[in-house]
Amino acid sequence: MTIQPHPDRVIIFDTTLRDGEQCPGATLNVDEKLVIARQLARLGVDVIEAGFAIASSGDFEAVQRIAETVGTENGPIICSLARSVKADIEAAAKALKPAAHPRIHTFIATSDIHLKYKLKKTRQEVLDITSEMVAYAKSLCQDIEFSPEDAGRSDPEFLYQVLERAIAAGATTVNIPDTVGYTTPSEFGGLIRGIKENVPNIDQAIISVHGHNDLGLAVANFLEAVKNGARQLECTINGIGERAGNAALEELVMALHVRRQIL
Repeated sequence: MTIQPHPDRVIIFDTTLRDGEQCPGATLNVDEKLVIARQLARLGVDVIEAGFAIASSGDFEAVQRIAETVGTENGPIICSLARSVKADIEAAAKALKPAAHPRIHTFIATSDIHLKYKLKKTRQEVLDITSEMVAYAKSLCQDIEFSPEDAGRSDPEFLYQVLERAIAAGATTVNIPDTVGYTTPSEFGGLIRGIKENVPNIDQAIISVHGHNDLGLAVANFLEAVKNGARQLECTINGIGERAGNAALEELVMALHVRRQIL
């Protein structure tokens, strides 16, 4: 199942079990993850990011068991994160195999600071890796999400090129992360608007957003993103997550409901 974009449909992507677990002291065992996954499915979230399959044997097992028990025909999409590396993508595909509706979520950094100090790669290398690894993921799973890590601090012109490559290679969702919780609502909304206007094949993918609350602006950023065309929101229960946390699912859902006239 690939959720089709619709002008009035906002997809709720819950990453409590993946990014939420990066909160200090929030480590979960497999059984605890399964309990939470069942409750998320009951809540009606569209996508559950169940873990990072390559990260550990425990994470692999958690993704696999959630795929088996929660990833039913009438249940949510079950997703696993993977770097743009073959071994990561293969582990994600294997763990997700029991799910009726699996999704591989692969990512690579695109900001110049990440390219220089973390990846030690050129822009051209990142473009080539994006094309190759998204296509490889697509050969293993039909529903592919791609994230340019640190998009909020990336050169927009380069970001447009990366996203165009990812969609051409088979990405059905492109996620725009404010990885370090740095942007303001006007900046983030402008970034989404720029993507809509400058990525030629953007109509072939759903625009997603992911953000952190370091400046207390994650929910505000997401609402501005929705105004500018984002149709998937990556969030966690109570905003749990790395550093200051993620955008809070319950705040987003209620803001979208209560203030739907202006969104």
